Amino acid sequence: MTVTTDLVATWRSPRAAVRRHLARGVSEPFAFSLLLVFLMLAFIGQWPVAAREAFLAGEPSAAPRILARAFAVLATIPLWYGLAALSRLVSGALGGRGTWYGARIALFWALATVGPLMLLQGMVGGMIGPGPGLYAVTTAVGLAFLWLWFTMLHEVERG
Repeated sequence: MTVTTDLVATWRSPRAAVRRHLARGVSEPFAFSLLLVFLMLAFIGQWPVAAREAFLAGEPSAAPRILARAFAVLATIPLWYGLAALSRLVSGALGGRGTWYGARIALFWALATVGPLMLLQGMVGGMIGPGPGLYAVTTAVGLAFLWLWFTMLHEVERG
């Protein structure tokens, strides 16, 4: 299944999507590639915001701001691995029977699935700027991510 088809299918049935990914077997490069998909989409989604900020500041180029965002996005990699480990620890304490790999897949695939919404969030931030529209989109993206992540983590932890 292609990534785009799998993304759409995940919105319809996140539990089935995470089961499909786990059925592939343990592959750390695959898990990392899911995280990289999200990081690339999140980074690209920041370009309009960086361009807006550079324009409003009277800077001739948004390149320095975009480069800073690239480094910031890359710096979050340990955070995501730590969050996956923490979710596994909490789930295990609550009786979950999943694996560390399953916790990473649940988190990374949930992030990748909301990646296209991050593009929308960046466009709203770049074109409209701060305000109720950006707040609404940011809230919707956050809630969608939490719903997907908790749903997939629950499926993974069922064992």
